[in-house]
Amino acid sequence: MLLQDTALIFGRYARQTLRSKFHIVFGVLMPLLYLLFFGPLLTGLPLASTGDSWQVLVPGLLLQLSLFGASFAGFAIIVEQGQGVVERMRVTPVSRLALLLGRVLRDAALFVFQAVLLVLAALVMGLRAPLAGILIGWVFVALLAVSLASLSYSLALRVRTPHEFGPAVNAFVMPSMLLSGLMLPMTLGPGWLDGLSHAMPFRHLVDAVRDAYVGAYTTDSMLYGVLVAIGFAVLAVTVGTRAFRTTGA
Repeated sequence: MLLQDTALIFGRYARQTLRSKFHIVFGVLMPLLYLLFFGPLLTGLPLASTGDSWQVLVPGLLLQLSLFGASFAGFAIIVEQGQGVVERMRVTPVSRLALLLGRVLRDAALFVFQAVLLVLAALVMGLRAPLAGILIGWVFVALLAVSLASLSYSLALRVRTPHEFGPAVNAFVMPSMLLSGLMLPMTLGPGWLDGLSHAMPFRHLVDAVRDAYVGAYTTDSMLYGVLVAIGFAVLAVTVGTRAFRTTGA
C-alpha cells in the first residue's frame, strides 16, 4: 500500500515537473554559472592535497543544487494550501508517509537530473573523475535532496505563508553554504573557521564527494559523509512525516 501510494504521489508531481521545462533547466543555472565563470579562476591553484581544482569545485556545486533547490521546495506546499489541494488530500486514504515520500523522491530525481547536466558541462570544461566517484556524488545529491526537501515541507506546513517561510529558509541556507566549504575547502581558512565548519553536517558530505572524485573511497571523510547523509535523511523524513500527520495534510 505504501509503495502504491508513494508511486501515485510521485507520478502526480513528476508529471507537473515534466510540464515545466523552464523549471528543470533554470534550477541548474546558478551552479552552471559558477562552473563557467568561477571555475576557470581556480585552474592550477593548489586547493587540496589531492585532485585538481575541478575535482574540488564540482562536488561543491553538486551539493549546492540540493542545498538551494530542496531547501525552498516547501513553497510548493504553501501554494497548494492556498489552492485547496492539501485540504482535498486530507480526505483520501493515502498514507501520510507516502504524501511526503512521493514529493521528496520527485525532488531527488529532479536534482539528480540537474546534477547529470552539471557534470556533463564540467567534463567538457576539463573535469576528470572516476565513474564510480561521479555516481557516488549523485547518490549524495539525492540523499541531501530528500533530507532538505522533507524539512522544507515540514516547515512550510507550519508557517503557511511565504513571508514567514522565505526568511526562515534563508537564515538556514546562507550559514550552511558558507560553513560547508561548497566553493572552496575550509582547510584554506584560519583554524578557528575550519574547526567551526566541522559542526556543519554538510561539510562532511562535501568532503566525502571530493574524496570520491579523486577515487578515494575508504577514507574517514567518506565514512563520516555516508553516516551523516543517511542519518540526516532518516531524521528529516521522520520529522517531515510527523508534520504531515499532525497538520492533517
